[in-house]
Amino acid sequence: MAAITASMVAELRAKTDAPMMECKKALTEAEGNMEKAEELLRVKLGNKAGKAAARITAEGVVSAFIDGTTGALLETNCETDFVTKNDSFLALAKAAAELVAKNNPADIAALSALPYSQDGFGPTLEDVRKGLIGKIGENMSFRRFKRFSGGSKLASYLHGTRIGVVVEFDGDEVSAKDVAMHVAAMKPVALTSADVPAELINKERSVATAKAAESGKPADIAQKMIEGSVQKYLKEVSLFNQPFVKNDKQTVEQMLKEKGTQVKGFTLYVVGEGIEKKVDDFAAEVAAQVAAAKQTA
Repeated sequence: MAAITASMVAELRAKTDAPMMECKKALTEAEGNMEKAEELLRVKLGNKAGKAAARITAEGVVSAFIDGTTGALLETNCETDFVTKNDSFLALAKAAAELVAKNNPADIAALSALPYSQDGFGPTLEDVRKGLIGKIGENMSFRRFKRFSGGSKLASYLHGTRIGVVVEFDGDEVSAKDVAMHVAAMKPVALTSADVPAELINKERSVATAKAAESGKPADIAQKMIEGSVQKYLKEVSLFNQPFVKNDKQTVEQMLKEKGTQVKGFTLYVVGEGIEKKVDDFAAEVAAQVAAAKQTA
């Protein structure tokens, strides 16, 4: 059976807001599997754990560039929050987003090979990146990007530097900008319920099934509970069904219809989403050093 360390318990608590003992119990039951432990806590504690698990710990910035109906959204990562305020790092991220829009690179490698000079470094974006690593003393990398060129109008919104949204639309620009702000705040995963990925629905159904089983209700009632939970989830995570942040008396879909605007798609980047930041277990590190010292003595 996997050993459950204090650092593992602390990491799960940071992700879920669950009490320490509950985190330890969940990790023990999940035999050290962090993802399974999170799901067990969601079953026991409800949505609070799932919402807190969305917190991001990796550092970096999201940058956007729009020129007419062409644009780009890019995530650039670094090691610490301190570097996200560095002018050279910010200039690099901004320039890289523009390069994506104007040159249509196939991937990060192709983006990195594009001509670019900054702070005396060059002649490629990769050369500038490496030069700034040496100058600033911290690793940095381009993680992901999306280019837009489908002919639709584009609206972008950056919430600070950690959250970026681009909305593809036809119609009123102010309304589209409002939708971009809404997406940043409410973080939908799809335009409509029908567009929600099957893997997310299956995961939600699994959690709902486990909660229904714990309720002890008859099978027919339990099934209704499960379907009710899934349908509630679909409404909560689909953009058009969400209550509009500026007027919760109407949905986003109703607001857009009122404004004569059609949203065709959106892209949301949250810095570090899906990246596990290293959690140092200081006590374990000291113990390991002491043990190593005894062996060499």
